[in-house]
Amino acid sequence: MKEKKLVCGNVALSEAAIRAGCRFYFGYPITPQNEVTSYMSLRMNEVGGVFLQAESELASVNMVFGAALTGAKAMTTSSSPGISLMQEGISYLAGCELPAVIVNVMRGGPGLGNIAPSQSDYFQAVKGGGHGDYRLLVFAPSTLQEIVDYTYMAFSKAGQYRMQVMILMDGLMGQMMEPVSFPEMSESFSYRNDWALTGCKKREPRSIKSLFLEEGVLERHNKNLQKKYGEIREREILYDTFLADDADVLLTAFGFCGRLCKKAVEELRGMGIKAGLFRPITLWPFPGDVFTGLSKRSRKIFCVEMNAGQMVEDIMFYADDKNKVGFIGRTGGGIPSVSEIVKAVTGKR
Repeated sequence: MKEKKLVCGNVALSEAAIRAGCRFYFGYPITPQNEVTSYMSLRMNEVGGVFLQAESELASVNMVFGAALTGAKAMTTSSSPGISLMQEGISYLAGCELPAVIVNVMRGGPGLGNIAPSQSDYFQAVKGGGHGDYRLLVFAPSTLQEIVDYTYMAFSKAGQYRMQVMILMDGLMGQMMEPVSFPEMSESFSYRNDWALTGCKKREPRSIKSLFLEEGVLERHNKNLQKKYGEIREREILYDTFLADDADVLLTAFGFCGRLCKKAVEELRGMGIKAGLFRPITLWPFPGDVFTGLSKRSRKIFCVEMNAGQMVEDIMFYADDKNKVGFIGRTGGGIPSVSEIVKAVTGKR
């Protein structure tokens, strides 16, 4: 058995990124993700990487853009208002098909909001916060070990598809501590670079851009992007279920709320109610077909979120009957309790 270390979620994410080969990190301080910048400022120096605290989130994401152009494994992290500022750069990364890992440790919003945990950036991550027809591959871990595993996977998928991968977790996931085991240090610290701008000595020059002015060229570029996103929809679905196969009542949740719902399912089963859990791990692509199959077997469905109801729209879209979908949510940093979920399901107050 691998040795386990007791760390907080932000440190788990940082160390996993380093072991996945990240050697270029650019960020700007914002709570509740500051442990990432602090940890990276020490560890990147130890492994021969580059740590730079940028003057803003806009600068951070554009520094990632520059590193990604060379085929380097690059990452930036922030919390909700900071991710909003990065949207232009993310759109440009998508337009140029550059691999990058972007982490959002969500806090309450809108606006500056507060520093309490939240899941209110689901729309921004899954539907696209910037301009243009682009998608992010979005992982939503529910445990600190999943933070490690999916951060490691995020760098692999970013390089495989030449796209941006987002790790979406709330502030509570970043601050809480659990024992985790880390993978071995990757030997490869850059992506396959037969497309990258690495100097053109002894070869033809390359061009990477997102500006296409000739008639029809941009449309062909967009069609190629959509073809790639279609392949990702087919190949990269991840989800978890708990006692869902025979569930009369199906709870759905992502991230930390998945943990709350798992406990609620256990309590409801103890009360004689056949409850189960469906938890998407990839928020895009959403495991819609799998959920549709489960929804047909369930009498009632509840979507539990730390927002005003964002994923519930996807749940209603894929459910066999949207009229049997209910919503349980808290906003502005509020966290649903297990007892609140159980009471909502049973109708008892």
